[in-house]
Amino acid sequence: MLSERRLQVLRAIVQDYVGTEEPVGSKALTERHNLGVSPATVRNDMAALEDEGYIAQPHTSAGRIPTDKGYRLFVDKLAGVKPMSPPERRAIQNFLEGAVDLDDVVARTVRLLAQLTRQVAVVQYPSLTRSTVRHVELLSLAPARVMLVLITDTGRVEQRMVDCPAPFGEASLADLRARLNSRVAGRRFTDVPGLVEDLPEAFELEDRGTVSTVLSTLLETLVEENEERLMIGGTANLTRFGHDFPLTIRPVLEALEEQVVLLKLLGEAKDPGVTVRIGHENAHEGLNSTSVVSVGYGSGGEAVAKLGVVGPTRMDYPGTMGAVRAVARYVGQILAES
Repeated sequence: MLSERRLQVLRAIVQDYVGTEEPVGSKALTERHNLGVSPATVRNDMAALEDEGYIAQPHTSAGRIPTDKGYRLFVDKLAGVKPMSPPERRAIQNFLEGAVDLDDVVARTVRLLAQLTRQVAVVQYPSLTRSTVRHVELLSLAPARVMLVLITDTGRVEQRMVDCPAPFGEASLADLRARLNSRVAGRRFTDVPGLVEDLPEAFELEDRGTVSTVLSTLLETLVEENEERLMIGGTANLTRFGHDFPLTIRPVLEALEEQVVLLKLLGEAKDPGVTVRIGHENAHEGLNSTSVVSVGYGSGGEAVAKLGVVGPTRMDYPGTMGAVRAVARYVGQILAES
């Protein structure tokens, strides 16, 4: 275990390096921070921190920079989440409240996160498998053609055309719509198959084929493989940090183009708390020079998806964690009210 004083020295090194982009020396630390000890003592503490792998000397200068291990300890022990100011919170709320639908909510969230953190923002669309059915609408387009509209509690809307095996009258369609909603509205998507399996038996023999076809389309919509969608923004922000990427920024940009990589980075939505992955904790080699701050969002206290930011390991962790958490909270509120 590091002593309390050495933890304070590490905190000061991280804060100064993030703020100045320059390796930090003992003289600068004692001048900028009230550490209560001499520069010689600080030098000894820095030597101990270096021996234990928390800081490193990038070249022959006297300055040191935090390592991935040092940032990890800073995040776990030393960094409080920086709260957003009241004007910042109002700005987030006003910006997101203007959204007209789920696509607009996601697009605004990406833009806002990228502006607040000056990093790359990634927002996952709410997952169908973790959503609840709000309403199923059935519209007659032709005697044997129906449009099925599925609306989720997160504001997601899925539309499908259904070609029926036989003409289906308006009265039968209204009956199916009412029976379907009485069974599935407000229920989890994972529960729906069991709730509707005997529904065709409630209809006349000549209508059962059409009812089964409509239900098959509904169930296919619930289990679609391509439901995991992402939106990404602010990639140009990375160009501000060119010197933070030792060789080239290209591997980072290539990794950000791979949706599977980004989904793995954000992690499981069922973990609602703020997660920070630093440097080599990111499994994808192209992202070993980055950190990822992510959090779950959703309505009713349950995460239905994740959002977060990707940036260099030299990032303002307290500020970034605070921004990501605040935006997630407001997105959840908007989904709950939509």
